[in-house]
Amino acid sequence: MTVHFYLLLFSILMASPFCCAQLATTTGELIFQTGFDGNSRVVKDVGSNDHGALLEYIDGIDTGVSPPANWQTDWQRIVKNGRMQLQYTGGDSTKRFARVIAEPGNPANKVLQFWLDDSWLASEGQKKARIQANIYGIKNGYTEFYQSVRVFLTADFNALKTYPHPISWCTLSEFWNNEWWVKGEPYGFRITLGIGKPSAGESELNFILNAENAGQKEVWHAEPTTSNVAVPIGKWFTMEYYFKEGNQTNGRFYLAITPEGQPRQVVYDITNFTHNTADPAPSGLTGYNPMKLYTSKELINHVKAQGKTLQIYWDDFKLWKYKRPGT
Repeated sequence: MTVHFYLLLFSILMASPFCCAQLATTTGELIFQTGFDGNSRVVKDVGSNDHGALLEYIDGIDTGVSPPANWQTDWQRIVKNGRMQLQYTGGDSTKRFARVIAEPGNPANKVLQFWLDDSWLASEGQKKARIQANIYGIKNGYTEFYQSVRVFLTADFNALKTYPHPISWCTLSEFWNNEWWVKGEPYGFRITLGIGKPSAGESELNFILNAENAGQKEVWHAEPTTSNVAVPIGKWFTMEYYFKEGNQTNGRFYLAITPEGQPRQVVYDITNFTHNTADPAPSGLTGYNPMKLYTSKELINHVKAQGKTLQIYWDDFKLWKYKRPGT
């Protein structure tokens, strides 16, 4: 009798729409994944974006993972332009490029390489350096999403440790809720995740995180959840981001890293605004840069003067809606 009662109760709960909704919002919906394998490749795009920047995009089908992994069709249901674009805002291939290559030392594996060796006159009339992946024009906006990606910063990133000033600008990812350069958008907002250095003296690099309303008006600047988490250099690590749209009491941004062979470390778990503080009706994040390398001419010049080049390898990119940390 008791066993039958619990089996019946379990069946009722599993049949409940509330139960199913809870499961869906916990485990998430996989939107796209890739290891940059198969015939994944970077190709030229046609035209320009709102900044007037010539663009590229990733094309092909990754046959090394299960669907959704089709660069040609899967992005059409995610973003209005149907592509994950790559943007430089100027420069040429002698100064920067993004390519799908065989991983150095592991030719059986393919990775997306960001190579940045110089600065150039770019957007806003500034001389700076940029490579970024664009997921812009997200259909219906994302109120909650989760990303995982493996990252390898080459040994040349060690040159940043001797930069003779604090580092507050070396961006790895940006989250736009909403894209503030879009004409007529009154409630622009961004969260910026990057690599920093706390002082002018030589030191380890750390992760830095802040949020701004349009006009670069800072809303919050985060302190790490776990102190003394150094940025891994010369070894693979996995970065996991979580974004939940909300205000100062229910908005959330989370970052964890898992260096190869080590346990996961939660770097940030922030409860605060993840949309413009004046927005009366937030409707989801409309765009973000899941992989980015963006910095100043001064920082690039310091690296270049040492005969070094900033390079990042990206691999095993996965994107979910509604997935949450720990699930």
